[in-house]
Amino acid sequence: MTTEQLSTRILHADRRGSVEHGAIHKPSHNAAAFGYATARELADVFQGSQSGFVYGRQGNPTTAALEAKLNLMEDAVGTVTFATGMAAISALSVALLRQGDHIVASRYLFGNTASWLQTLTQLGVTVSLVDATDAAAVTEALQPQTRFVFAETIANPGTQVADLAGIGRLCAERGILFVLDNTMTTPALLRGRDVGAGLVVHSLSKSISGHGNALGGSVSDTGLYDWTGYPNILSSYQGGPARGWGLLQIKKKGLRDTGGTLSADQAHRIAIGAETLDLRVERASGNALALARWLEARPGVRRVQYPGLESHPQHERAAALFGGRHYGSLLSFELQAGVDPFALLDALRIVIKSSHLGDNRTLALPAAHTIFFEMGPENRQSMDIPDGLVRVSVGIEAEADLIADFAQAFARTAAAQPR
Repeated sequence: MTTEQLSTRILHADRRGSVEHGAIHKPSHNAAAFGYATARELADVFQGSQSGFVYGRQGNPTTAALEAKLNLMEDAVGTVTFATGMAAISALSVALLRQGDHIVASRYLFGNTASWLQTLTQLGVTVSLVDATDAAAVTEALQPQTRFVFAETIANPGTQVADLAGIGRLCAERGILFVLDNTMTTPALLRGRDVGAGLVVHSLSKSISGHGNALGGSVSDTGLYDWTGYPNILSSYQGGPARGWGLLQIKKKGLRDTGGTLSADQAHRIAIGAETLDLRVERASGNALALARWLEARPGVRRVQYPGLESHPQHERAAALFGGRHYGSLLSFELQAGVDPFALLDALRIVIKSSHLGDNRTLALPAAHTIFFEMGPENRQSMDIPDGLVRVSVGIEAEADLIADFAQAFARTAAAQPR
Protein backbone atom coordinates (compact mmCIF):
# COMPACT_ATOMS: atom_id res chain seq x y z
CA MET A 1 0.00 0.00 0.00
CA THR A 2 1.43 3.39 -0.98
CA THR A 3 2.40 5.90 1.70
CA GLU A 4 2.36 8.81 -0.73
CA GLN A 5 0.04 11.68 0.02
CA LEU A 6 -2.85 12.43 -2.30
CA SER A 7 -1.25 15.49 -3.90
CA THR A 8 1.73 13.39 -5.03
CA ARG A 9 -0.45 10.57 -6.32
CA ILE A 10 -2.65 12.95 -8.35
CA LEU A 11 0.36 14.74 -9.81
CA HIS A 12 1.88 11.50 -11.12
CA ALA A 13 -1.33 9.57 -11.87
CA ASP A 14 -1.24 10.02 -15.64
CA ARG A 15 2.33 8.90 -16.32
CA ARG A 16 1.91 5.88 -14.04
CA GLY A 17 -1.01 4.82 -16.22
CA SER A 18 1.15 4.03 -19.26
CA VAL A 19 0.82 7.19 -21.36
CA GLU A 20 1.72 7.00 -25.05
CA HIS A 21 5.19 8.17 -26.13
CA GLY A 22 6.35 8.79 -22.56
CA ALA A 23 4.16 11.88 -22.12
CA ILE A 24 3.50 12.94 -18.53
CA HIS A 25 -0.16 13.79 -19.25
CA LYS A 26 -2.87 11.67 -20.81
CA PRO A 27 -3.65 13.08 -24.27
CA SER A 28 -7.03 14.43 -25.32
CA HIS A 29 -8.92 11.80 -27.31
CA ASN A 30 -11.54 13.56 -29.40
CA ALA A 31 -12.89 10.55 -31.30
CA ALA A 32 -16.66 10.07 -31.29
CA ALA A 33 -16.50 6.46 -32.50
CA PHE A 34 -14.28 3.48 -31.64
CA GLY A 35 -13.59 0.52 -33.91
CA TYR A 36 -12.69 -3.11 -33.14
CA ALA A 37 -10.94 -5.82 -35.12
CA THR A 38 -13.85 -8.23 -34.87
CA ALA A 39 -17.61 -8.01 -34.42
CA ARG A 40 -17.29 -10.27 -31.35
CA GLU A 41 -14.98 -7.75 -29.66
CA LEU A 42 -17.48 -4.98 -30.38
CA ALA A 43 -20.31 -7.10 -28.92
CA ASP A 44 -18.25 -7.94 -25.83
CA VAL A 45 -17.61 -4.24 -25.19
CA PHE A 46 -21.32 -3.48 -25.59
CA GLN A 47 -22.21 -6.26 -23.17
CA GLY A 48 -19.57 -5.24 -20.63
CA SER A 49 -17.55 -8.46 -20.69
CA GLN A 50 -14.57 -6.63 -22.25
CA SER A 51 -13.29 -3.17 -21.40
CA GLY A 52 -13.43 -0.55 -24.11
CA PHE A 53 -15.38 2.40 -25.47
CA VAL A 54 -18.60 2.12 -27.43
CA TYR A 55 -19.45 5.68 -28.41
CA GLY A 56 -18.21 9.12 -27.40
CA ARG A 57 -21.47 10.02 -25.67
CA GLN A 58 -20.76 7.36 -23.05
CA GLY A 59 -17.14 8.36 -22.45
CA ASN A 60 -13.68 8.20 -23.96
CA PRO A 61 -10.11 7.53 -22.78
CA THR A 62 -9.69 11.14 -21.63
CA THR A 63 -12.78 11.17 -19.42
CA ALA A 64 -11.79 7.73 -18.13
CA ALA A 65 -8.40 9.12 -17.06
CA LEU A 66 -10.11 11.97 -15.23
CA GLU A 67 -12.49 9.53 -13.56
CA ALA A 68 -9.50 7.54 -12.34
CA LYS A 69 -8.08 10.70 -10.74
CA LEU A 70 -11.41 11.44 -9.07
CA ASN A 71 -11.46 7.89 -7.69
CA LEU A 72 -8.09 8.62 -6.10
CA MET A 73 -9.33 11.92 -4.70
CA GLU A 74 -12.52 10.57 -3.13
CA ASP A 75 -11.19 7.05 -2.41
CA ALA A 76 -14.10 5.88 -4.55
CA VAL A 77 -14.81 2.58 -6.30
CA GLY A 78 -16.03 4.32 -9.45
CA THR A 79 -16.85 7.69 -11.01
CA VAL A 80 -18.93 8.94 -13.93
CA THR A 81 -18.23 12.39 -15.37
CA PHE A 82 -20.71 14.80 -16.97
CA ALA A 83 -20.75 18.04 -18.92
CA THR A 84 -21.55 20.14 -15.81
CA GLY A 85 -22.24 19.75 -12.12
CA MET A 86 -25.95 20.24 -12.73
CA ALA A 87 -25.85 17.53 -15.40
CA ALA A 88 -24.41 15.20 -12.75
CA ILE A 89 -27.10 16.03 -10.20
CA SER A 90 -29.96 15.77 -12.68
CA ALA A 91 -28.57 12.52 -14.14
CA LEU A 92 -28.33 10.74 -10.81
CA SER A 93 -31.86 11.93 -9.95
CA VAL A 94 -33.33 10.73 -13.26
CA ALA A 95 -31.51 7.43 -12.97
CA LEU A 96 -32.39 6.65 -9.35
CA LEU A 97 -35.81 8.19 -8.69
CA ARG A 98 -39.32 7.16 -9.70
CA GLN A 99 -42.74 8.78 -9.41
CA GLY A 100 -43.90 8.60 -5.80
CA ASP A 101 -40.37 8.61 -4.35
CA HIS A 102 -39.28 11.07 -1.66
CA ILE A 103 -35.98 12.78 -0.92
CA VAL A 104 -34.78 14.90 1.99
CA ALA A 105 -32.54 17.84 1.11
CA SER A 106 -30.94 20.81 2.78
CA ARG A 107 -32.97 24.00 2.56
CA TYR A 108 -29.73 25.95 2.04
CA LEU A 109 -29.01 24.46 -1.38
CA PHE A 110 -27.30 26.17 -4.31
CA GLY A 111 -29.94 28.03 -6.33
CA ASN A 112 -29.81 25.86 -9.45
CA THR A 113 -29.97 22.68 -7.37
CA ALA A 114 -33.02 24.04 -5.56
CA SER A 115 -34.57 24.85 -8.93
CA TRP A 116 -33.94 21.27 -10.11
CA LEU A 117 -35.67 19.91 -7.01
CA GLN A 118 -38.70 22.01 -7.93
CA THR A 119 -38.64 20.34 -11.34
CA LEU A 120 -38.55 16.92 -9.67
CA THR A 121 -41.73 17.74 -7.78
CA GLN A 122 -43.42 18.35 -11.13
CA LEU A 123 -42.37 14.83 -12.14
CA GLY A 124 -44.00 13.21 -9.12
CA VAL A 125 -41.12 13.16 -6.62
CA THR A 126 -41.78 14.75 -3.23
CA VAL A 127 -39.05 16.81 -1.58
CA SER A 128 -38.66 17.81 2.06
CA LEU A 129 -36.33 20.76 2.66
CA VAL A 130 -34.83 20.81 6.15
CA ASP A 131 -32.15 22.52 8.21
CA ALA A 132 -29.28 20.15 7.39
CA THR A 133 -27.12 21.64 10.14
CA ASP A 134 -29.15 19.41 12.49
CA ALA A 135 -29.38 15.68 11.75
CA ALA A 136 -32.49 15.51 13.93
CA ALA A 137 -34.33 17.62 11.34
CA VAL A 138 -33.39 15.09 8.69
CA THR A 139 -34.64 12.25 10.91
CA GLU A 140 -38.04 13.90 11.34
CA ALA A 141 -38.45 14.32 7.59
CA LEU A 142 -37.78 10.69 6.64
CA GLN A 143 -40.60 8.69 5.08
CA PRO A 144 -41.00 5.05 3.97
CA GLN A 145 -40.55 6.29 0.37
CA THR A 146 -37.35 8.25 1.11
CA ARG A 147 -34.75 7.18 -1.43
CA PHE A 148 -31.87 9.44 -0.48
CA VAL A 149 -30.74 12.41 1.60
CA PHE A 150 -29.00 15.22 -0.30
CA ALA A 151 -26.75 17.79 1.36
CA GLU A 152 -23.85 20.10 0.58
CA THR A 153 -20.70 20.33 2.70
CA ILE A 154 -20.79 24.13 2.92
CA ALA A 155 -23.87 26.02 1.77
CA ASN A 156 -23.68 28.76 -0.85
CA PRO A 157 -23.81 31.65 -0.01
CA GLY A 158 -24.60 31.44 3.72
CA THR A 159 -21.72 28.99 4.51
CA GLN A 160 -23.88 26.83 6.80
CA VAL A 161 -22.00 23.59 7.52
CA ALA A 162 -24.29 20.57 7.46
CA ASP A 163 -24.19 17.96 10.23
CA LEU A 164 -22.40 15.64 7.84
CA ALA A 165 -21.26 13.05 10.36
CA GLY A 166 -24.68 12.94 11.97
CA ILE A 167 -26.46 12.56 8.65
CA GLY A 168 -23.99 9.88 7.60
CA ARG A 169 -24.64 7.86 10.78
CA LEU A 170 -28.39 8.27 10.38
CA CYS A 171 -28.35 7.06 6.78
CA ALA A 172 -26.15 4.09 7.68
CA GLU A 173 -28.49 3.08 10.49
CA ARG A 174 -31.60 3.37 8.29
CA GLY A 175 -30.08 1.91 5.13
CA ILE A 176 -30.71 5.15 3.21
CA LEU A 177 -28.43 6.50 0.48
CA PHE A 178 -26.55 9.68 1.47
CA VAL A 179 -25.69 11.89 -1.52
CA LEU A 180 -23.16 14.62 -0.73
CA ASP A 181 -22.27 17.60 -2.91
CA ASN A 182 -18.60 18.12 -2.04
CA THR A 183 -17.99 20.98 -4.49
CA MET A 184 -17.31 23.71 -1.94
CA THR A 185 -14.73 21.78 0.07
CA THR A 186 -13.29 19.30 -2.46
CA PRO A 187 -11.30 16.23 -1.31
CA ALA A 188 -8.50 18.62 -0.30
CA LEU A 189 -10.55 19.41 2.82
CA LEU A 190 -13.01 16.51 3.09
CA ARG A 191 -13.72 13.15 1.46
CA GLY A 192 -17.34 12.10 1.22
CA ARG A 193 -16.75 8.54 2.40
CA ASP A 194 -15.27 9.88 5.67
CA VAL A 195 -18.73 11.17 6.66
CA GLY A 196 -20.66 8.17 5.33
CA ALA A 197 -21.72 9.42 1.89
CA GLY A 198 -22.58 6.73 -0.63
CA LEU A 199 -22.45 9.04 -3.64
CA VAL A 200 -20.33 12.19 -3.92
CA VAL A 201 -21.13 14.93 -6.44
CA HIS A 202 -18.74 17.58 -7.76
CA SER A 203 -19.04 20.55 -10.01
CA LEU A 204 -15.62 20.07 -11.57
CA SER A 205 -15.92 23.57 -13.05
CA LYS A 206 -15.10 25.02 -9.63
CA SER A 207 -12.06 24.39 -7.42
CA ILE A 208 -11.02 21.03 -8.84
CA SER A 209 -10.43 22.68 -12.22
CA GLY A 210 -9.70 26.06 -10.67
CA HIS A 211 -8.79 28.05 -13.75
CA GLY A 212 -12.23 29.12 -14.94
CA ASN A 213 -11.65 27.52 -18.35
CA ALA A 214 -13.67 24.31 -18.21
CA LEU A 215 -17.11 22.97 -17.31
CA GLY A 216 -17.66 19.53 -15.84
CA GLY A 217 -19.38 17.46 -13.18
CA SER A 218 -19.02 14.04 -11.58
CA VAL A 219 -20.70 11.40 -9.45
CA SER A 220 -18.44 9.08 -7.45
CA ASP A 221 -19.51 5.93 -5.62
CA THR A 222 -17.63 5.48 -2.35
CA GLY A 223 -18.61 1.82 -2.03
CA LEU A 224 -20.27 2.39 1.36
CA TYR A 225 -23.87 1.97 0.25
CA ASP A 226 -25.37 -1.50 -0.22
CA TRP A 227 -27.21 -1.27 -3.54
CA THR A 228 -29.05 -4.53 -2.92
CA GLY A 229 -31.31 -2.48 -0.62
CA TYR A 230 -32.16 0.17 -3.21
CA PRO A 231 -35.57 -0.59 -4.74
CA ASN A 232 -35.14 1.23 -8.07
CA ILE A 233 -32.25 -0.71 -9.59
CA LEU A 234 -33.43 -2.23 -12.87
CA SER A 235 -32.93 -5.97 -13.29
CA SER A 236 -30.75 -5.42 -16.35
CA TYR A 237 -28.16 -3.64 -14.18
CA GLN A 238 -28.07 -6.19 -11.38
CA GLY A 239 -25.42 -8.39 -12.94
CA GLY A 240 -21.99 -8.61 -11.35
CA PRO A 241 -21.01 -7.33 -7.88
CA ALA A 242 -23.79 -5.32 -6.23
CA ARG A 243 -21.49 -2.42 -5.37
CA GLY A 244 -21.42 -1.47 -9.06
CA TRP A 245 -25.17 -1.47 -9.66
CA GLY A 246 -25.94 2.13 -8.75
CA LEU A 247 -23.15 3.74 -10.74
CA LEU A 248 -23.87 1.50 -13.73
CA GLN A 249 -27.49 2.64 -13.76
CA ILE A 250 -26.40 6.27 -13.44
CA LYS A 251 -24.02 5.82 -16.38
CA LYS A 252 -26.59 4.06 -18.56
CA LYS A 253 -29.82 5.88 -17.70
CA GLY A 254 -28.32 9.17 -16.55
CA LEU A 255 -25.42 9.69 -18.99
CA ARG A 256 -26.08 7.52 -22.04
CA ASP A 257 -29.82 8.21 -22.27
CA THR A 258 -29.80 11.93 -21.47
CA GLY A 259 -26.50 12.81 -23.16
CA GLY A 260 -24.86 15.21 -20.69
CA THR A 261 -21.43 14.12 -21.89
CA LEU A 262 -18.17 15.71 -20.77
CA SER A 263 -16.01 16.51 -23.79
CA ALA A 264 -12.46 15.24 -24.03
CA ASP A 265 -11.07 18.77 -24.23
CA GLN A 266 -12.86 19.86 -21.04
CA ALA A 267 -11.85 16.66 -19.24
CA HIS A 268 -8.20 17.23 -20.18
CA ARG A 269 -8.25 20.78 -18.79
CA ILE A 270 -9.93 19.66 -15.56
CA ALA A 271 -7.46 16.81 -15.07
CA ILE A 272 -4.48 19.15 -15.40
CA GLY A 273 -6.08 21.75 -13.13
CA ALA A 274 -6.62 19.10 -10.45
CA GLU A 275 -2.86 18.61 -10.13
CA THR A 276 -2.52 21.86 -8.16
CA LEU A 277 -5.73 21.51 -6.12
CA ASP A 278 -4.04 21.21 -2.71
CA LEU A 279 -1.86 24.27 -3.29
CA ARG A 280 -4.73 26.40 -4.54
CA VAL A 281 -7.11 25.39 -1.73
CA GLU A 282 -4.46 26.16 0.89
CA ARG A 283 -3.73 29.61 -0.55
CA ALA A 284 -7.36 30.55 -1.19
CA SER A 285 -8.45 29.34 2.27
CA GLY A 286 -5.74 31.41 3.93
CA ASN A 287 -6.81 34.47 1.96
CA ALA A 288 -10.47 33.86 2.80
CA LEU A 289 -9.80 33.65 6.53
CA ALA A 290 -7.71 36.83 6.48
CA LEU A 291 -10.36 38.70 4.49
CA ALA A 292 -13.17 37.42 6.71
CA ARG A 293 -11.38 38.65 9.84
CA TRP A 294 -10.73 42.03 8.22
CA LEU A 295 -14.37 42.38 7.15
CA GLU A 296 -15.64 41.37 10.59
CA ALA A 297 -13.87 44.39 12.09
CA ARG A 298 -14.98 46.74 9.30
CA PRO A 299 -17.55 49.53 9.94
CA GLY A 300 -20.44 49.18 7.51
CA VAL A 301 -20.46 45.37 7.72
CA ARG A 302 -23.33 43.90 9.72
CA ARG A 303 -22.03 40.31 9.77
CA VAL A 304 -19.56 37.99 8.07
CA GLN A 305 -20.31 34.35 7.30
CA TYR A 306 -17.23 32.13 7.08
CA PRO A 307 -16.71 28.78 8.86
CA GLY A 308 -13.16 29.73 9.88
CA LEU A 309 -14.41 32.53 12.13
CA GLU A 310 -15.02 31.72 15.79
CA SER A 311 -18.30 33.62 15.48
CA HIS A 312 -19.65 31.17 12.89
CA PRO A 313 -22.43 28.93 14.33
CA GLN A 314 -20.77 25.75 13.02
CA HIS A 315 -17.13 26.77 13.54
CA GLU A 316 -16.25 23.89 15.85
CA ARG A 317 -17.91 21.40 13.53
CA ALA A 318 -16.04 22.83 10.55
CA ALA A 319 -12.74 22.63 12.41
CA ALA A 320 -13.35 18.97 13.20
CA LEU A 321 -14.44 18.12 9.65
CA PHE A 322 -11.81 20.07 7.73
CA GLY A 323 -8.76 19.55 9.92
CA GLY A 324 -8.78 22.85 11.80
CA ARG A 325 -6.51 24.73 9.39
CA HIS A 326 -8.43 25.56 6.22
CA TYR A 327 -12.11 26.29 5.71
CA GLY A 328 -12.54 26.80 1.98
CA SER A 329 -12.67 29.83 -0.27
CA LEU A 330 -16.33 30.87 0.07
CA LEU A 331 -17.48 33.69 2.33
CA SER A 332 -20.31 36.18 2.41
CA PHE A 333 -20.92 39.39 4.27
CA GLU A 334 -24.00 41.49 4.89
CA LEU A 335 -23.70 45.26 4.64
CA GLN A 336 -25.27 47.63 7.11
CA ALA A 337 -28.46 49.36 6.00
CA GLY A 338 -27.62 52.32 3.80
CA VAL A 339 -24.46 50.81 2.30
CA ASP A 340 -25.09 50.09 -1.38
CA PRO A 341 -23.73 46.65 -2.39
CA PHE A 342 -23.67 47.69 -6.06
CA ALA A 343 -21.56 50.76 -5.33
CA LEU A 344 -19.16 48.73 -3.19
CA LEU A 345 -18.72 46.03 -5.83
CA ASP A 346 -18.26 48.58 -8.60
CA ALA A 347 -15.47 50.24 -6.58
CA LEU A 348 -13.40 47.04 -6.47
CA ARG A 349 -10.41 47.04 -8.82
CA ILE A 350 -8.95 43.56 -8.48
CA VAL A 351 -12.04 41.56 -7.56
CA ILE A 352 -14.14 40.52 -10.55
CA LYS A 353 -17.93 40.83 -10.62
CA SER A 354 -18.79 37.26 -11.62
CA SER A 355 -21.11 34.37 -10.74
CA HIS A 356 -18.44 31.66 -10.79
CA LEU A 357 -16.88 29.92 -7.75
CA GLY A 358 -13.59 28.24 -6.96
CA ASP A 359 -11.60 30.26 -9.47
CA ASN A 360 -7.97 31.31 -9.04
CA ARG A 361 -9.22 34.90 -9.18
CA THR A 362 -11.38 36.46 -6.47
CA LEU A 363 -14.99 36.89 -7.61
CA ALA A 364 -17.91 38.67 -5.96
CA LEU A 365 -21.59 39.39 -6.59
CA PRO A 366 -24.76 40.71 -4.89
CA ALA A 367 -26.36 37.34 -4.09
CA ALA A 368 -30.02 38.36 -3.71
CA HIS A 369 -30.03 40.28 -6.97
CA THR A 370 -28.33 37.65 -9.11
CA ILE A 371 -28.09 33.91 -8.39
CA PHE A 372 -31.06 33.90 -5.99
CA PHE A 373 -33.20 36.55 -7.69
CA GLU A 374 -35.44 33.98 -9.40
CA MET A 375 -36.40 32.43 -6.07
CA GLY A 376 -38.36 35.49 -4.96
CA PRO A 377 -38.22 37.48 -1.70
CA GLU A 378 -40.06 34.95 0.49
CA ASN A 379 -37.74 32.06 -0.39
CA ARG A 380 -34.71 34.30 -0.01
CA GLN A 381 -35.89 35.30 3.43
CA SER A 382 -36.32 31.64 4.45
CA MET A 383 -32.76 30.99 3.28
CA ASP A 384 -31.42 34.09 5.10
CA ILE A 385 -30.29 35.89 1.94
CA PRO A 386 -30.91 39.63 2.53
CA ASP A 387 -30.60 42.28 -0.19
CA GLY A 388 -27.31 43.54 1.24
CA LEU A 389 -25.54 40.17 1.10
CA VAL A 390 -22.32 40.02 -0.93
CA ARG A 391 -20.89 36.62 -1.84
CA VAL A 392 -17.14 36.31 -2.36
CA SER A 393 -15.25 33.40 -3.89
CA VAL A 394 -11.71 34.11 -2.73
CA GLY A 395 -8.80 33.43 -5.07
CA ILE A 396 -5.05 33.09 -4.79
CA GLU A 397 -3.97 36.74 -5.16
CA ALA A 398 -1.52 38.17 -2.64
CA GLU A 399 -3.38 38.57 0.65
CA ALA A 400 -2.26 42.20 1.12
CA ASP A 401 -3.44 43.18 -2.35
CA LEU A 402 -6.84 41.59 -1.81
CA ILE A 403 -7.48 43.33 1.50
CA ALA A 404 -6.19 46.63 0.11
CA ASP A 405 -8.70 46.37 -2.73
CA PHE A 406 -11.61 45.95 -0.33
CA ALA A 407 -10.25 48.77 1.86
CA GLN A 408 -10.17 51.26 -1.00
CA ALA A 409 -13.62 50.11 -2.18
CA PHE A 410 -15.15 50.71 1.27
CA ALA A 411 -13.41 54.10 1.47
CA ARG A 412 -14.68 55.17 -1.95
CA THR A 413 -18.19 53.95 -1.19
CA ALA A 414 -18.29 55.80 2.14
CA ALA A 415 -17.00 58.98 0.52
CA ALA A 416 -19.75 58.83 -2.10
CA GLN A 417 -22.59 58.49 0.39
CA PRO A 418 -24.65 61.61 1.16
CA ARG A 419 -24.04 63.13 4.57
